[in-house]
Amino acid sequence: MSFTSFSQKKTKDSTSVQYKKRVLETTEVDLLMSYYEQDGNHASVTGGIGNERLTDVTPTVVIALPLNADDVLTIDAGISAYTSASSSNLDPFDASGASGGEYEDDDSNGNNRNTAPTGSPWVESSGASAQDVWGGINIGYSHSSDSRNEVWSANVAFATEYDYTSIGFGGGYTKLWNEKNTELGIKAQVYLDTWAPAYPTEIDSYNEANGNLNNGFFNGIDILDQNGDIIDKNGQNIWSPLNTTLIQDRARNSYTLSLSFSQILSKNAQFSVFMDVIQQQGWLANPMQRVYFADRANYYIGNGSNITNYTSRTNTDVFHLADDIERLPDTRFKIPIGTRFNYFINENLALRTYYRYYFDNWGINSHTASVELPIKLSEGKFTLYPSYRFYNQTAADYFAPYEQHNSTSQYYTSDYDLSKFSSHQYSLGFRYTDIFSKFKIFNLGLKSIDLKYSIYDRSDGLNSSIISAGFKFVLD
Repeated sequence: MSFTSFSQKKTKDSTSVQYKKRVLETTEVDLLMSYYEQDGNHASVTGGIGNERLTDVTPTVVIALPLNADDVLTIDAGISAYTSASSSNLDPFDASGASGGEYEDDDSNGNNRNTAPTGSPWVESSGASAQDVWGGINIGYSHSSDSRNEVWSANVAFATEYDYTSIGFGGGYTKLWNEKNTELGIKAQVYLDTWAPAYPTEIDSYNEANGNLNNGFFNGIDILDQNGDIIDKNGQNIWSPLNTTLIQDRARNSYTLSLSFSQILSKNAQFSVFMDVIQQQGWLANPMQRVYFADRANYYIGNGSNITNYTSRTNTDVFHLADDIERLPDTRFKIPIGTRFNYFINENLALRTYYRYYFDNWGINSHTASVELPIKLSEGKFTLYPSYRFYNQTAADYFAPYEQHNSTSQYYTSDYDLSKFSSHQYSLGFRYTDIFSKFKIFNLGLKSIDLKYSIYDRSDGLNSSIISAGFKFVLD
């Protein structure tokens, strides 16, 4: 972004009038859309194994509105509509069409009979959590000084999903000097989230029935041991969750302080560094995610003959009852530190590089590196930008795979996002730019089109792809 200004004096009988270029000349509208899909074998909702298939469509609109020469109001609103095989198995027994209590069906003579529900971490359930819509809006305001060497900004945000709501607010200050070749920025952001927790069906139902396996959801349902034998629900060796205490504090708050420094080194090179300091507190674990312990007996619902085949995708009709939900510390301190270096090679080719180091007090250390090569075609109207991103991280102190935790631990998770892994992402983007906005839709002139396709591959078996599109319009 560049700024210019000039002044003009009238005759000695008139007052001096100063003119300055507007920060944003006219209203800009961005229409964005992306489609994402993934698959994998380590669903966290089912304890670190299971189907991770997911699709997500995200339409978004961003409107930047100049209020005057110095002030800009930005409205960023969007939704994210997704379907998730993993989340659907919050209640895996809906795959049988059952809804709890005694499961009934009609036999060939039209008589009702009790039928056991079935479920599997590899079979997508038809439960209410199989799909959902996230919605969010962020409203930002920025004010630039007359010299354009100082910028103040503020924002408020709101987002909601079926299991949480989030309110955010923040502000920032940017200072430019050295003929705008040097820039220093500081920003603070607060997010106050509130859980509306959803729990695994068996744990939630156990609490509702006060631990009585003959009431509520469990009424008329056989529970199997590791050998596939039906247990005596009134006996001593019965299933129960390790901990029946669920979320007590429904808050999950995040506080971020961001610092950035940018320097233009020459007419061809620009360098920047940045750092965030992030403090989180509250219920930081996900109450949907199951955990299984190596030192506790296993119990199941479904077809006992498939218990020995439980961790294979060929298991379609037996489900392991959870030992507990994910438990994590109620505080987390995170620091990412990064740098960017951009170099203008010639009028048709540029180099953009990025590196970030991250660490937190949960034991995760990570490295991210990426490179992008924008290639201008056809007198600058068309640009191709291939890119590559590499990432690796260590595991959190509290992570272990399915059935490898001990029940004596205070904290535990089998979420593979907190495991040790590395990943590669390959992308190809295309941009069309028309600075004169010749193509019109009503009073909107098309300024640019962006299309990008990325594929992502993670060492734990997760893979995904995303295609995104963006259209920028300016108001005539």
